[in-house]
This record gives sequence, C-alpha cells and structure tokens, in this order.
Amino acid sequence: MSTETRRVARADLWIDPAFDERLAQEPGVSVAVFPVRGSTDAALDVLAAAHVYHVSAAKDELPKALWASPELIARSPHLVCVSSSGAGYDTVDVPACTAAGIAVVNQSGGNAVSVAEHTLGFILGVSRRMLEGDRRMRREVGYKREDVMGHEIRGKTLGLVGIGNIGTRVAALARAFGLEVIATDPNVAPDEIERRGAKPVTFDELLARSDFVSLHCPRDTSTMKMVNADAFARMKKGAIFITTARGGIHDEAALVDALRSGHLAGAGIDVWDREPPPLDHPLLAMDNVYATYHTAGVTYEARRNMAAVAADQIAGVLRGERPPRLVNPEVWPAFEQRRARILGR
Repeated sequence: MSTETRRVARADLWIDPAFDERLAQEPGVSVAVFPVRGSTDAALDVLAAAHVYHVSAAKDELPKALWASPELIARSPHLVCVSSSGAGYDTVDVPACTAAGIAVVNQSGGNAVSVAEHTLGFILGVSRRMLEGDRRMRREVGYKREDVMGHEIRGKTLGLVGIGNIGTRVAALARAFGLEVIATDPNVAPDEIERRGAKPVTFDELLARSDFVSLHCPRDTSTMKMVNADAFARMKKGAIFITTARGGIHDEAALVDALRSGHLAGAGIDVWDREPPPLDHPLLAMDNVYATYHTAGVTYEARRNMAAVAADQIAGVLRGERPPRLVNPEVWPAFEQRRARILGR
C-alpha cells in the first residue's frame, strides 16, 4: 500500500473551517489552498499534484481555467476525485471525468433545510407582498394598506419541479401551511413522489394547476430553458414563479415579459444567468420580484454541514470507499483501477 500523502486542493474562496478541521484529523491527508485571483498557472501547479479537487459549485466565482474541464484533467495526472462544494456541479465536466476514471461527488442534501426555508420565505413574501410593503414604507407616507394587500397561501396549490432532498423538505413545510403539493420529476417513480409528500403530475398539468411553481431540479441539457415563454404562458394567470435551483433553467427575458404583461403576479428569484446580475437587470426594477443572490443555501448551519459532509466524503473516497453522493456511478470500476494505480491498494 502506498504511504504517499493524499493531497486535497481547494481555492481560497470562503469555506466553513469544518472542512479543513475534519481533513486534518485524517491520517496522511493534506489540504493545499490556491488563490483564485492571481496567477492561474500557480493554481494549476497545485492542482497538478492533487488527488482530490474540491471545486466551487458557483460558476461565476471561479475562472473557467479552474473548472474541472478536460484541459484541467489532462494537467492533473494524479486526480482521482472531483468534489463539488454544493449540490450542483456546473463547474465540472462530468463526462470528461468519467472517461478519465475520476469520481465526481456533490453535497446533495447538505443544505436542504436552508434552501427549503428560503423557498417558503419567497412564497410568503411574494404572495403577501411583504417586499412591496417594506419599500413603500421607506419612500412614502399616507398610502392605503389595501394598496399592498396580498393573499393567504392556505388552500393554494404548490407545484414542485423536482422532488429530491430539497423538494421533499419544501413539500413538508408547504403542507404545514395548508398548501396542496403536486410534483413532477422524471427521476422519481410516481409512488415515491407520493411517499415524499406530493401528488405526481405531468409538467403540463403542474403548470396549469399551480398557484406557485417552484424549481428544484438540476441544471443539465434536459432542463436548460425548460421554463420558457411557452411554459410561462401555460401557467395560471396570477401565479407566482419561484426558483432556488440554477440559473439558465428558466428564461429570464421570458419571465420579464410574463411579469410585465400581468400574466404572472410575481416571482422569487435566487439564481441567475449571471451571478450577481447587473444592477440594471429589469427583474431588479420590479417591486413584485423578490430577488436574492444565490443565498438560499448560504446559512451558517448549511455551510458548516456542507463542509463537514464534503470532508467526510473525501476522506472515504481516499480510503477507497464508495461515496454516498456519487454523481457518476458508472465510473466506479474505472475509478478503482485509477485509484489503485495512483494511490495503491
């Protein structure tokens, strides 16, 4: 068995100390930190010696030269695992990793509570027009309270596009508020959707029935611009659109049109095509849009949990254990061969 130090590399972006603290307890594992701003070559030199790359999941935080791409893989001959810092993995070329025998893991479920709470905050904030009321209080006196009158959410229908870890948690919170919950998810069987707390429906039925449409699906080739102008047109008049998933799944220009026309009553948007969005983005000028900057999963509790989960998973992978959040399970036989060749048995 190889006695070589197992090297984990990460950028100097903020991460909860639990990550480094946990890996410091693992015999034979070291963590190297490279600067995001500065010499890209210096960062690539660190990655060239790494066995695990813990990569930021936020696509606009990391220069593309530091994404887990075929080019970076070619320059990192010792790499056995790429670990995304979040549930998403926009910065990882999964097919390229799979072809090279590199395992890709994410932290799915680690921030589910925080994202679900943020989703309910959007639903309440937009339907009760809390943000509009707050803004008017700060700029004028004497308007009627009825000018910012909203709606109760009890008895309304919430449609979840995706019912994984986060969607399941959202369903539980929504039912506590008296919402009917329906869901569509091509990766979950209808009886399992019911077990997770929602009635299974088609995407078309979900759009037609929902008072709130909330996205909780991954961003991939099958979901890009899935919620487009046609989808917004098929939503109920006066419905509210919510997303805490990933930018690019919904068409931002089409959403602007649906809100301006009055077809949709409002929106809660946490994820954007470009993060952060430019200050002159038309959605930011709308009082019926509750806008946040990809912060649904950014709480002290979620960040600590994600860091601890990631470190535990990395430690297990380096020991040759099959990780619980393996994005590319088909890689496993090739991974075991690559790991044995690089790190020994």
